[in-house]
Amino acid sequence: ALRTLLGLEHPDAGTLLVDGESVVGRSADAVRGIRRHLQLVYQNPFTSLDPSWRVGAIVREPLDRYRVGAPRERAARVAETLAAVGLTRAHAGRRPAELSGGQRQRVAIARALVLEPDVIVLDEPTSALDVSVQADILEVLLKLQVERGLTYLFVSHDLALVRQIADTVSVLRSGRVVESGAVERVFSDPHDDYTKSLL
Repeated sequence: ALRTLLGLEHPDAGTLLVDGESVVGRSADAVRGIRRHLQLVYQNPFTSLDPSWRVGAIVREPLDRYRVGAPRERAARVAETLAAVGLTRAHAGRRPAELSGGQRQRVAIARALVLEPDVIVLDEPTSALDVSVQADILEVLLKLQVERGLTYLFVSHDLALVRQIADTVSVLRSGRVVESGAVERVFSDPHDDYTKSLL
């Protein structure tokens, strides 16, 4: 489902709209434009960051790719974004192997955040982390959401986490939405048998 949303795969049927525009059947340039406003944080911070790059370059790379601002402006935005996720300028010079799992996931969040997207897609962003680190990452995400008015599309099998962070929920089974609605309604009064079995 995420690969379809990002225009990397085509759906077997139906349509998929981002900001009212179909992702399906668009040119590579058009999909690239959509992706600028729809950034992804992967599940595993231990494999999603290039180990040969320093943190500053990892976070700056989307700015370079989309040619956002002059080099000095890019450097300032990288520093500001690292600070927003709780990292310092000193972290910018380090490689991923020198960071903890929580710090790596903060780098991944900063990389997604640096283009100032409208939506951040989070694919099981805490599942590879220790429980105590999970809480820290959720705190960062919630703070950023309030400060920047972000929309999160949060993909998770952790129902307690979904209940804690989401406003609305869609339950998928084999790629099809079987139920959707406000979290409290779906969790307290599920209508679909599959949703009931999950709960």
